[in-house]
Amino acid sequence: MELKPYVRKINYYETDQMQVVHHSNYARYLEEARLDLMEQVGLPYEKMEELGIIIPVLELHNYFTQALHFGDTVEIYPHIIRLTPVRFNLRYEIKSMDGQLLHTAETSHGFVDTEFRPMSLKRKHPDIYANMLQYVEDDSL
Repeated sequence: MELKPYVRKINYYETDQMQVVHHSNYARYLEEARLDLMEQVGLPYEKMEELGIIIPVLELHNYFTQALHFGDTVEIYPHIIRLTPVRFNLRYEIKSMDGQLLHTAETSHGFVDTEFRPMSLKRKHPDIYANMLQYVEDDSL
């Protein structure tokens, strides 16, 4: 299954006086795209909660190339670039609707249970782990 990009329109309240997106909003955009990705790979947030799987952010790196502005519509492409039994990494590309690369980012996440203890997804939910593994695009960081 080919993954679809997450499409997002930039709201006025997310910008400063120059109508440029404030840097703090990028984390929200990435989260929205990540949750959309998880749904596409068969692990929507509701199912994660039912199964007691939590995926906290361990690291976040933003690489600002061009500013996003009020009224822009962008496509966010999240890519699973690394998956181990206890964590995974994503790389994101934010592009204009005409395909111009505007921003890149990377996040790292752990798999933990509801008590925030590390969890081996491969051991606890091997079917979910195997399904996610098929979407890993590049296992080198």
